[in-house]
Amino acid sequence: MLKEILNDLTPTNTTLVAVSKTRPAPAIVKLYDQGQRIFGENRVQELTWKYEELPKDIEWHLIGHLQTNKVKFIAPFVSMIHSVDSLKLLKEIDKQAVKNDRVIEVLLQFHIAEEDTKFGLSPKEATEILNSDFYKNAKNIKVVGVMGMATFSPDPVQVRKEFKSLKSIFEKLKMDFFEGQDDFKEISMGMSGDYKIAVEEGSTMVRVGSLLFR
Repeated sequence: MLKEILNDLTPTNTTLVAVSKTRPAPAIVKLYDQGQRIFGENRVQELTWKYEELPKDIEWHLIGHLQTNKVKFIAPFVSMIHSVDSLKLLKEIDKQAVKNDRVIEVLLQFHIAEEDTKFGLSPKEATEILNSDFYKNAKNIKVVGVMGMATFSPDPVQVRKEFKSLKSIFEKLKMDFFEGQDDFKEISMGMSGDYKIAVEEGSTMVRVGSLLFR
């Protein structure tokens, strides 16, 4: 299935994050042996043991909700954190990145779904973060884009509408805060059931799990 998904993504140069949460190491190695190098986890404890056990050229992404007291465990190695949903969390990531002499790439997570969810910024909250003195002076974090999850719905019209809204948020932030900054380029949206719609709506990074690990 990996080959088929990559064929779907190749025309738009969209990055595949293989969501390996709850999957055993041998299943991850199977995809690794087929050339997949970017894997996403949503729990810190699981991510840390997989980092220790699996090949060191894997690029690990934290895609789930992240508590501030757990940032220190992944700061030494994580490649990207998709789920920044507060200024408090961003400050802690910067603090731990300084301790590890690293610059950590992050995405701002937005609440775009109509269903209730605990996590995700509003455009107003994101603007406040990007206007803050902390952000303007931070040297060890790099905001490289946005992330969002559509409503879990069989209605493609609704899903497409929500992806369009994330794309428009990205474009507004690009214009207001990141104009001329090539690093601000990622729109992480689309999962196993809706990644094709996400790509059509401008996704640069899809998070696919169940289709790959069947």
